[in-house]
Amino acid sequence: MTASLVSPQGSHRPSQRSESSGRGQRLETRPDLRSDLRPDPRFEPVCPAARAVVPLRPVPLAEGLLQVHTAPFRGSFGAVFSQALRTAGLGSRVLVSQFLKGGVDQGLGRSLWLCGRLQWLRPAVPSCLSAPLQAEAEPELALAAVREVWDFSRQQLLTGAVDLMVLDELGLAIELGYLSLLDVTEVLEQRPAQLDVILTGPAMPAALMAMADQVTQLRRG
Repeated sequence: MTASLVSPQGSHRPSQRSESSGRGQRLETRPDLRSDLRPDPRFEPVCPAARAVVPLRPVPLAEGLLQVHTAPFRGSFGAVFSQALRTAGLGSRVLVSQFLKGGVDQGLGRSLWLCGRLQWLRPAVPSCLSAPLQAEAEPELALAAVREVWDFSRQQLLTGAVDLMVLDELGLAIELGYLSLLDVTEVLEQRPAQLDVILTGPAMPAALMAMADQVTQLRRG
């Protein structure tokens, strides 16, 4: 004899998942699963075209300074020249132009190079220039030699070919009549923003002093 167990109510509980009654029939969905579930948007793939494009911003270059090192005597060049050598030794391009220091008959074609990065330029005259232009024995030769140094320095300055430029005795060259103050101020006003320029020597015109970002005055005693 075979006996079957039944609940007191006379019927058995329906199972959570019904069995298939025949081949080809699908299993019913469990009641604890919802058919309207959607994927979490946090895990959805993002199309590259939908990503926000952040524009690149150029890195600003360091702003250069126009400095003046002046003194009532001729002797403010040494400390600045040491700074120029250190700057060249660190890899920067440097031009040192001395407008009235001759005696070596140098000129542009025989300028000196130090540290591989510093060009040292002097005029092609047989002696230093200390008198007004018209008082020179050969004023045309002296003027052409100083102008050659200035023309090359101006070209290097306007094109930003160097990182530091030292213009020695520029003010005295203006006072003695070798260079024009108007020409010099116009060129300095057009210098590239990242270029450092140092003017040294006595007799610095007031117009150049007013343009300077920094002024250093040397005194004796």
